[in-house]
Amino acid sequence: MKIMNNLVITILALFLFMNEATSITKKHYIIYMGEHSYPDSDSVISSNHDLLASVTGSIRQAKEAAVHHYSKSFRGFSATLTAEQAQQLRESESVISVFESKTSELHITHSWDFLGVDNVPQNNAKIESKSDVIVGIIDSGVWPESDSFNDKGLGPVPERFKGECVAGDQFTVENCNRKIIGARYYFKASEELSGPLESRNITFFRSARDSTGHGTHVASTVAGSVVNNVNLFGIASGTARGGMPSARLAIYKTCWPLCEGADNLAAFDDAISDGVDIISISIGASHNGFFDDPMSIGSFHAFKKGILVSTSAGNNASAVTTKVAPWLLTVAASSIDREFISNVQLGNTNILKGKSINPLKMDKFHPVIFAQDAAGVGVTAADARSCDKGTLDHKLIKGKIVVCNGGGSEGAEVLRDGGGVGMILLIDPSAGINDYSDQYVIPTTVLDSTELIQALVDYMALSQNPIARIFPTATILKTTPAPKMAIFSSMGPNSITPDIIKPDITAPGVRILAAWSPVSIESTAGRSADYNIVSGTSMACPHASAIAAMIKSHHPSWSPSAVKSAIMTTADTMDNTNQPILVSTADFLATPWNYGSGHVNLTAALDPGLVYEFDSNDIIDFLCATPGADLTQVQTLTGTEITCKDPLIPTYNLNYPSIGVAFINGEVSVIRTVTYVGRGPATFKVFTQDPPGVKVAVKPNVLTFKKTGERKSFRVHFMPSETTNNTFIIGSLSWISGLYQVRSPIAVNVVSV
Repeated sequence: MKIMNNLVITILALFLFMNEATSITKKHYIIYMGEHSYPDSDSVISSNHDLLASVTGSIRQAKEAAVHHYSKSFRGFSATLTAEQAQQLRESESVISVFESKTSELHITHSWDFLGVDNVPQNNAKIESKSDVIVGIIDSGVWPESDSFNDKGLGPVPERFKGECVAGDQFTVENCNRKIIGARYYFKASEELSGPLESRNITFFRSARDSTGHGTHVASTVAGSVVNNVNLFGIASGTARGGMPSARLAIYKTCWPLCEGADNLAAFDDAISDGVDIISISIGASHNGFFDDPMSIGSFHAFKKGILVSTSAGNNASAVTTKVAPWLLTVAASSIDREFISNVQLGNTNILKGKSINPLKMDKFHPVIFAQDAAGVGVTAADARSCDKGTLDHKLIKGKIVVCNGGGSEGAEVLRDGGGVGMILLIDPSAGINDYSDQYVIPTTVLDSTELIQALVDYMALSQNPIARIFPTATILKTTPAPKMAIFSSMGPNSITPDIIKPDITAPGVRILAAWSPVSIESTAGRSADYNIVSGTSMACPHASAIAAMIKSHHPSWSPSAVKSAIMTTADTMDNTNQPILVSTADFLATPWNYGSGHVNLTAALDPGLVYEFDSNDIIDFLCATPGADLTQVQTLTGTEITCKDPLIPTYNLNYPSIGVAFINGEVSVIRTVTYVGRGPATFKVFTQDPPGVKVAVKPNVLTFKKTGERKSFRVHFMPSETTNNTFIIGSLSWISGLYQVRSPIAVNVVSV
């Protein structure tokens, strides 16, 4: 009986301990409080500590819990708290939102030739040097010694820049120059979540120096200096350059390599205060509302201060983009007119057109074997097909080229370790994989069409001793059709306010060559490189950022919405064969859910004719009408008492460059206003492509302007004749004059007629 009593007591004690442990579990939260009127940062921090002490019990505990203070461009802080403490802060009148800080992933010169940068007048060095546009890069840092960041020909650092060059591990103030004019780094939130950087078994520098290559690649794509004779192990040879070589760079490192939300928000706070003109951030985001995500919060305050934020749409084709705030420029990824071909020659003299980044030379033919025919002991043929570790018999693959179904760069390592000399990687054509920027430790090529795969299978079936030889990559330019949408690029529709079409635009993001960190060798098959070829919406984003910087240099007074409009309304929806843009590799027609308004057109964006503008007051009206919007949050956000309009202005009436109506019940009219930014008098006539089953009428259908700066409003009336079964249908509206075509995509969903 005594043993039983002791057991009961022990179980009860354990239960109480577990209960207590659960109740004191702490997480890292961001507490966002909107605008502030405090005289300085110290006052904000002191006030933050007071608020935090109200839930922790003392100022000392508040200071221990706090991780970041956001005190320059907006007010807030991040802290390690229990769920109960977080809830108590949510109930405070001064708090807009409290949400958990989460980790996100990082989402790269022929691309600028493809965009026609050399045909743009503003790329005259004298004109560029006068602009002194500053682009803030929130990413993984920078490799400052890269030739792409030399400051030859640049004038003094703009006096208006208030940022710092913060020294750290292998990074001194001398690493900044007239190109890299500022460098900061943020790690507190990352370490709060995942422990000390030293414990992670990664190469890193506790400074703004880049160890992953991603930030270096992005920064050089935006504003890299002109560097001749650049290549990746002989591949893609040519001149490397950013879109705007005269632009200045301010570096904000938040990724190690994962990027913690609270660190990202601290970078936004500094970048806005430092005085950048454009912010480029190729980092993931995940949120269910506009003010529970650092990306959305930081970019909102940037927008209010006249700073355009350009961001990557995301690399998950199976999920919608989470970058849906209307004040963000959300950029999808598409290809350019360049391919990397690594052919494989068979023993029957047939040559199959493979695709790969393969700098390795194979001097002779080698025997070829299917991976399933080299299965290890106890391994099924099906399991061996992917060339996974431990699935192959090393005796059977030694000295041979192995044909694998999948496996990728890891499969090549498996083959190398087993004595294999090459890999032919078969990709199911229906899988839609079209990146081919992986690099391999042995000669490797990819076959991705039914015809090529069948030709290989037939040869191996008919030959008693099949042999093959893989050739190093050849660079092919002026390929068609281009661009094509990258299959990995995240799509729309908008998950919060579907009246706003997202993404906004597409730009080159497939197999882009740009500067790299030489210590980052994981993606280069263990080979150190100063320049690397990478794919992703991370690479598309800096192309759009650079175009925004060029527009800003031409039009310094333009608002973020005007710059954004110029990029969107001049975009192309046709490829270089004058056919509608397709989605790789399925070759079906792309839509605004893939490319937004279309593919960036640099030359046209500099002189768009008309722009659609909206400001923070319009955003307030938009937020008032957003489903689930909290008026108290909106009021706290602005720092002033507001009253939402009665009736509310529908979200589809935000003066956005695209036109979306998520729920049409009967007939609907949408209002837009354009500002003339051309030269001299001009008359624009409307042209519409009506969505199927919906008649579109525009009044007035002619707009006449006498001088620059004039504004004209028009009404777009939708008259549906049939429902769309909860599916968006697509059209467009264009204002056309002798010099300009100003185009807006239309997406509507007809619920009832």
